[in-house]
Amino acid sequence: MTSTDLAGTGDPTDAAAAAAAATPSAETGRDAAPQYVLPLVVRIERAEPPARTDALETAARAVLTLLADERSAGDGEWAAAVRDWQDARIRKVVRRARGAEWRRAEALPGITVHGGSAEVRVFPPVPLDGWPKDLARLQVSGTDLDDPHEPPAPAAGTPVLWLNPELDMSAGKSMAQAGHGAHLAWWDLSEAERTAWREAGFPLSVRNAPARRWTGLTHGGLPVVRDAGFTEIAPNSCTVVSDHPALRARLGAGADA
Repeated sequence: MTSTDLAGTGDPTDAAAAAAAATPSAETGRDAAPQYVLPLVVRIERAEPPARTDALETAARAVLTLLADERSAGDGEWAAAVRDWQDARIRKVVRRARGAEWRRAEALPGITVHGGSAEVRVFPPVPLDGWPKDLARLQVSGTDLDDPHEPPAPAAGTPVLWLNPELDMSAGKSMAQAGHGAHLAWWDLSEAERTAWREAGFPLSVRNAPARRWTGLTHGGLPVVRDAGFTEIAPNSCTVVSDHPALRARLGAGADA
């Protein structure tokens, strides 16, 4: 598993700073701010590892669940950490746990999100160098994940996080990127649209984009994740396009069909 930084066009309050953060060498206000990271832990038991796509989708929903939680807003107990995290480089780190490691992780403040076969626990942001010891000791790299069967086509009307078909990313990197894609969609939605998505249980699909559609998707006006390039892939690589029906509806014919 691995970590990743978010840079893209989805933050209506700070899009310029987010775009500048795509270049690791660029010194921006986000670089100067105290750095935080959003920890995500995926449960991977030796005998029954989760399916890869389910893990990616569950990680994306975990990010949304934390962003929508009342503790992350206003005077909530996580609100200050969430604000500080989003004011700096928006890092997400995925680690893996099993057995006693997982039980210790579940004892820490956070939210466990369940998929079909996957369990992902998301925690409030922590300082980059201030991880709780029971999370800091977990492995970042190691076991990868596979899909036992080809995932079906996304259901009509479901938000889709399209992955770049030209990039070879580990499961952990892909989980973090899916989380970024969900995050950008969340930023661009209205409060009413966010509420509707939350009340529906954050339905979404994560799929590899058809190669013939990728260029159109990245140039159609939908939110695009551009990775900072600290791990696995080159800086400023486009990794995910956030294809939410509400965002596509605003674009009309301007987005790739």
